[in-house]
Amino acid sequence: MTRIVLIHALSHSIAPINSAFERDWPEAVRMNLLDDSLSADLVRVGRLDEAMHERFQRLAQYAVDTGASGILFTCSAFGPCIEAVARRHAGIPVLKPNEAMVAEAAQGTGRLGLIATFQPTLDTMPSEFPASVELVTALAAGALEALNRGDAQQHDALVAAQARALKERGCARIALAQFSMARARGACEDASGLPVMTTVDSAVRALRERA
Repeated sequence: MTRIVLIHALSHSIAPINSAFERDWPEAVRMNLLDDSLSADLVRVGRLDEAMHERFQRLAQYAVDTGASGILFTCSAFGPCIEAVARRHAGIPVLKPNEAMVAEAAQGTGRLGLIATFQPTLDTMPSEFPASVELVTALAAGALEALNRGDAQQHDALVAAQARALKERGCARIALAQFSMARARGACEDASGLPVMTTVDSAVRALRERA
């Protein structure tokens, strides 16, 4: 039995990744862990401090204790914390949410537009791309807030507007930085006419290969 533990910091990340598993790897047994205070605490503290690192270690240890064959973190603003978990639990695949998409992006060509709805994601994620990837970033301001109040249509429209703007800035492809944004993929493709990558689809492919 392959048991994949999904650890979430945003409730909006749960549905997209579970839908991707249902579609692309239904045989995997999934377990979802949610701590929806992680993102708020990161914004409040302003950095990934020792206490945040310890919280990630505790979440991961709980996952391992349940028999995890692999762990996928679904919030992209906590890269260093996840890397520390991966070092501690090297016997199983531990993936950052954007790790697989970054690897796939490195195989492509053309300027890549990276859209996020959470500013701390744009503070940490660009450094994870290799220097060979010409990256242009954009924040879809107000989109996450729209999703939080249940206005998914406004969320998608704000993200799609950034996709259109990135095309005008010379991007040849688009990447959506957060799991919660995967729902906007179609809107971004329609608005920009460009291929759109999501962390969700890339992560499931990578885990299926490694777990």
